[in-house]
Amino acid sequence: MEIMSTKKERFTKGALGKFLILVLFIAGAVCLFRITPVKDFITSQSLGHVLNETGIWAPVVFTLLEALAICLFVPASIPIILGAGLFGASWGFFCGWLGALGGASAAFFVGRTLGRDFIASIIGDRLKKYDDAIERKGFTTVLYLRLLNSPFTPMNYGLSLTKVRFWDYLFGTGLGVIVSIFVLTFLSGTLKDVWASGKWGDLVSFKIFFAVSLFVFSFFIPMILKRVRKEISNFN
Repeated sequence: MEIMSTKKERFTKGALGKFLILVLFIAGAVCLFRITPVKDFITSQSLGHVLNETGIWAPVVFTLLEALAICLFVPASIPIILGAGLFGASWGFFCGWLGALGGASAAFFVGRTLGRDFIASIIGDRLKKYDDAIERKGFTTVLYLRLLNSPFTPMNYGLSLTKVRFWDYLFGTGLGVIVSIFVLTFLSGTLKDVWASGKWGDLVSFKIFFAVSLFVFSFFIPMILKRVRKEISNFN
């Protein structure tokens, strides 16, 4: 009995130690972007200079930098908008989407490795049923949260502390952020073209109206999905 108690105590101490490392990592990442000169690097001029040096590998380098930035708590919208300005709407969307998935995956593995054991060791019976439900309905839960446009990076780390499976998390994220990334890159790319051409009248167009309408509509998608699922349940 004493041996089992000692093992549990060691497990708890080890889990607590890793969780404290996670807290320090997050605090350091937030401070790195907020109060150090690193924030001055995240500009279109600085990124453009670096990407020019990488030649044909520029999209790959940008995608990796975006993933790193997101993992370090840089707001996802910043590199996504910069990517649209540097590569245009189409390539900007593709690189922004891949970078967002890369950053979300990296944050998930960091949080799951350092924080999950501690959360699991302190979670009570009341919260455990919700944790188990997230495991069973991981894809739906992640998709719903992403469609709500919840804060991207905090949600990455938050979900990593639950029992959600990685593939449910990845596919739910990949599908759930498509609309918001499309709108950001499309509008940013269009604004860049208008600024370069000086044709400000192009801002009043069907394409701009469509992008804005799609963004507003994305907020209602979770409610629509919930209503459809309820109707299907009633039908069955």
